[in-house]
Amino acid sequence: MSLLGVLREQGQEVAEAAGEHGAESSGAMPMAELSDFASHHIGDAAEIEFFGMHWSLDFLSIPPIDIGPLTIDLSPTRHVVIMVTVAVLMLAFIPLAGALRKKYREKAPSGFANAMEAMILYFRDDVVRANIGHGADAFTPFILTLFFFILGMNLIGLTPLGITPTANISVTAALAVISLIVTEVAGFRALGPAGYARTIFFLPPGLPGIMKPPMLVILTVVEAIGKFAKPVALTIRLMANMTAGHTLLLLLVGMIFVLQSYLMGVAAVAMGSVLMILELFVACLQAYIFAMLTSVFIGLIRHAH
Repeated sequence: MSLLGVLREQGQEVAEAAGEHGAESSGAMPMAELSDFASHHIGDAAEIEFFGMHWSLDFLSIPPIDIGPLTIDLSPTRHVVIMVTVAVLMLAFIPLAGALRKKYREKAPSGFANAMEAMILYFRDDVVRANIGHGADAFTPFILTLFFFILGMNLIGLTPLGITPTANISVTAALAVISLIVTEVAGFRALGPAGYARTIFFLPPGLPGIMKPPMLVILTVVEAIGKFAKPVALTIRLMANMTAGHTLLLLLVGMIFVLQSYLMGVAAVAMGSVLMILELFVACLQAYIFAMLTSVFIGLIRHAH
C-alpha cells in the first residue's frame, strides 16, 4: 500500500466531501469511519482506484452461473486483475531467460543475469535440495514459480496502485491448496499406494494387539488433521502478515484526516515511511517462507515413516 497514493486519494475524497457540505464543514473524517477506510482499501472490489481516480471493472463481468441453490460469480475483481498481471509478467521471463542463456553461453553472466542465476541456484541448493533431497530438482520450477508469483503480488501492493491480492484469504487459500495437492501427489508417487496409506493410517511398531484399534483411530485423526493443518497455516500466515502492515499504514494515514493536524501529518508520514521499509522486507520474507515451507512439506511426505 503506497503512502503517497493513499494520501493523495484520500485528500481528494475529503476535499470533495468538504465541497459538498459547504463552508461550515471542516471535511474531517469521523473516527467511526476509520476502520471502514482501512478495510475499503485492503478489500477486493469490482473497481480499481489510483490517485483518486476510479475505473470500473463491470465491462469484464461474467453472468453468474446457477447450480441449484448455489450461484457462482466468476466476474474478475481488482485482485484477479493484479494476479493475471503478475502471471503475464512472469511469462515474460521465459523469452528473457532464453535470450540470456544464449547471450552468456560462452561466458559468465553479469549484472541482472548474474543476480538471477545466484537467486535460482540458492533456491535450488539451499531450499529445494536441502529440504526435499533425492529428486528435488524436479520441484525447483514449482517452488520458484510460487516464490516469484507471491513476491510479485506482495510488491505491487507497495506501489501507488496499492492492491495486494495476498491480503485476500481466498487467494492465499488457493495457493495453499495448490501446495497441498503437489505435496500429496509427490508423496503418493514416492511412497506408492501402501506407503502413502501409512501417512494416514499409522501405527507405531511394537504396540500390543489390544492397543492397536484405539491407537489406529486416534492416530488416523491426528495424521489427517496434520495434513490439513499445513495449508491452513500457509493460508493464515501469508494473509495475516500482508494485511497487518497495510492496516497499520492505512490507520496512520486515516488519522491525518481525522485529526487534521500538521503535527499528526508529519508524525504519520515519518512512521509510515519507516513502516514501508518494513513492509518491503515482509513482502520478500513471506514469499520466501511460503516457498520454503512448501519444500519442507514435500520433503517430509516423501521421506515419511
